[in-house]
Amino acid sequence: MDAFYASIEQRDTPTFKTLPLVIAKDPRKTGGRGVVTTANYVARQSGVHSAMPAQQALKLCPDAIFKTPNFPHYREISDQIHDIFHQYTDIVETVAFDEAYLDVTHNKQKIMDPVILATQLQSQIWQATHLTCSIGVSYSKFLAKEASDYRKPVGITIIHAEDAHDFLMDLPIERFRGVGSKTVPKMHELKITTGADLIKWREMDLIAQFGRFGEVLFQRVRGIDERPVEYQRDRKSVGKERTYWPFLTTMGEVDNQLNRLAKLVQQAIKKQQVHGRTLVLKVRYGDFKTLTKRVTQPDFIENDAAVYAQLATEIMAKMPAITQGVRLLGITLTGLAPIDFENIKLPLFDRPDRFE
Repeated sequence: MDAFYASIEQRDTPTFKTLPLVIAKDPRKTGGRGVVTTANYVARQSGVHSAMPAQQALKLCPDAIFKTPNFPHYREISDQIHDIFHQYTDIVETVAFDEAYLDVTHNKQKIMDPVILATQLQSQIWQATHLTCSIGVSYSKFLAKEASDYRKPVGITIIHAEDAHDFLMDLPIERFRGVGSKTVPKMHELKITTGADLIKWREMDLIAQFGRFGEVLFQRVRGIDERPVEYQRDRKSVGKERTYWPFLTTMGEVDNQLNRLAKLVQQAIKKQQVHGRTLVLKVRYGDFKTLTKRVTQPDFIENDAAVYAQLATEIMAKMPAITQGVRLLGITLTGLAPIDFENIKLPLFDRPDRFE
């Protein structure tokens, strides 16, 4: 989806379309805190982009309108779009509210030409939501993702196998999936600025420089990506966390928030129809120091908010004092299994005749 959150806000409030719009809490009201989730294309012309501190976005674009994200609303629209996906294929791997991979090799519409399918999908999403998207078509997830970013907004780009090499040779290293802001400077120090530079490196040399990611880079620049579209992944954890401003400064406040988070986790666990053995408490203090501690039980933890809150409170009592204040709390349940799976206790040691 093109600038998904910002596009939704523009659709709902048309006057935003010609104004610089940043989806983040207004740093003038939060003491400079907050992170940009996305920005419309007007704001992007000033250099504003996602994951940027909101305070920096304000400096780059002083006239920007800051809109606090409305994630429940965004999720509803994302679900609507995913319903459209499933009219074409059930092999859908969701990456985020605004991004997904679709394997349309054998699609429900029996459309053989992927460009026709992409055009039809793009049009159907627009008719249903009045939101635009960009679609990349290729033989692998990596190249499909690169293609989807190539002609934003409202783009459709197809990369055939025979064209992959030329496309990747011209691709700036910053555009390679996984090459982030911390990796780019090192790449430039090594005089790697495009795919053409990267492909000259031996695999072992890349691994020596970038660890396991070096192997990935070696494959990607050659157009190799054998990952399937994962549409039936087992969920490994269910959790809820909240950031607080002003900070929590008393244990009473902490306990209240742990109770609140426990209720949210209970609801999420019930919805997912799972249960788990391990509860993890995450605490981020005012100085940004972050600690996680966990408790694991031999049997599945009862899906009860009071039980989760009690376990979290017991863990919290073993954490350092909150003299710096608490800026974030999180409760997560791991070691998950479907709700219909339970431990069966065999009474091997309860029978008096066990050795007879």
